[in-house]
Amino acid sequence: MNVQELNNPLLNISIFVLFVGVTLFVVIRASRNNKTASDYYAAGRSFTGPQNGAAIAGDYLSAASFLGIVGAIAVNGYDGFLYSIGFLVAWIIALLLVAELMRNTGKFTMADVLSFRLRQRPVRLAAAITTLAVTFFYLLAQMAGAGGLVALLLGINDRIGTGVVVTVVGALMIVYVLIGGMKGTTWVQIIKAVLLIAGAAVMTVWVLALHGFDLSALLDKAVQSAGTEEILAPGKQYGANPLNFVSLGLALILGTAGLPHVLMRFYTVPTAKEARRSVVWAIWLIGVFYLFTLVLGYGAVALVGSETILGSAGGVNSAAPLLALQLGGPILLGIISAVAFATILAVVAGLTITAAASFAHDIYANVVKRGDADPQMEVKVGRRTVVVIGAVAILGGIAVQGQNVAFLVALAFAIAASANLPTIVYSLFWRRFTTRGAVFSMYGGLGSALLLIVFSPVFSGAETSVFKGVDFSWFPLDNPGIVSIPLGFLLGFIGSLIPQKTAEDPALAAEMDVRSLTGHGAEKASSH
Repeated sequence: MNVQELNNPLLNISIFVLFVGVTLFVVIRASRNNKTASDYYAAGRSFTGPQNGAAIAGDYLSAASFLGIVGAIAVNGYDGFLYSIGFLVAWIIALLLVAELMRNTGKFTMADVLSFRLRQRPVRLAAAITTLAVTFFYLLAQMAGAGGLVALLLGINDRIGTGVVVTVVGALMIVYVLIGGMKGTTWVQIIKAVLLIAGAAVMTVWVLALHGFDLSALLDKAVQSAGTEEILAPGKQYGANPLNFVSLGLALILGTAGLPHVLMRFYTVPTAKEARRSVVWAIWLIGVFYLFTLVLGYGAVALVGSETILGSAGGVNSAAPLLALQLGGPILLGIISAVAFATILAVVAGLTITAAASFAHDIYANVVKRGDADPQMEVKVGRRTVVVIGAVAILGGIAVQGQNVAFLVALAFAIAASANLPTIVYSLFWRRFTTRGAVFSMYGGLGSALLLIVFSPVFSGAETSVFKGVDFSWFPLDNPGIVSIPLGFLLGFIGSLIPQKTAEDPALAAEMDVRSLTGHGAEKASSH
């Protein structure tokens, strides 16, 4: 299959422009009521549970879920599907541990919860830094997906052209967030979730129809195309080092409950009941989508071939678009690629507003201004932060072209599980947790995760490393979760046992218990 002969760049660009035009119209309409900090950061807490559930699905089903996982299954078979399993199972942890409790206790950001009964400034600063770190790695993944996708569609094979594409995506993201705030971003995510799940459903039914709606026939064709049965058995990617799989699994399953941009979505609903409904809706939507990825991944092997996928301009991330091209020609390719492009835009917009809120609300308003900041000025600082984050994401996205986006997102999950989850769990469930424990846990988990990533095969010493031709790696695993996550919990425990000069206020701990469980005193919260 000659991709460039079948491809129609003009059609692809037309569909892209149409989608961008529609979503910009939605964002501008939604932004008319952005008057307060609550409107900008939490959409005025005006979304229902089902709406927010669709938005969470839109936020969570990123380029990693569509481009990365389908590509991982197409190249590595069963081991690639482990990403889908890990990403889905993680929502059980999020539902049981954090959704309702975080909504009841916080206001705009994760740091509102973590600092509730501890000393505000050191905890907020640490939480903001970990939020920015997680957001940065997640943004890298989306930018890598954007570059690979549009490189495939427009036939761009050089780094300069891909860099221009990444720059355009970053600029659009900045415009979305500056104009629409959380309300506009949420509506883009809802639209994108509907389009993505519908598009994946159409392709899944199409692939199954070609094989007589017989999954066994599809798998047989995939094995025949790949020339090996390894793609149906575990171990093709992680067989040589099973610890790599354990580390990845820990990061995926525990990371979701510590992702700042997912946690921030719980503040856009009016009550704790709606927060719970949000997660239930999200689990159903996400679960159905991940079942589709199994068919799409093996369908890409059967109908396109692993060698064609790896040899294309977009590399492993081009499996889903190439499958669409094989099924429905240039028109379906253009539609599916526009949906994938929408996916990237929606997710980067959600990540950016989370990072901007964390900097403006936690660092500027509560650390620099000690809680006495003008709300209008806080929003202005947040908007300026959006521009800075966008610029950093563009530069980073250019640097990581060619990396599998699901793999990059797994690193963000490892950082979230190492730096954020231990502090969240201790804050909500352990009364003896202290400020020192929170600071130890967040900085220790973040520092260890970043250190191990830098000195792992991710950065050097392998064919797929960020830096080619050098080898300064000494940590053997691709994902640091198996070391950094237990270390984050351990440091939080040790830090809380070390005596500190200023004791925590037991009254605040009691109030947090009551508020987290009942919603009493929370912003528009309800105990129902």
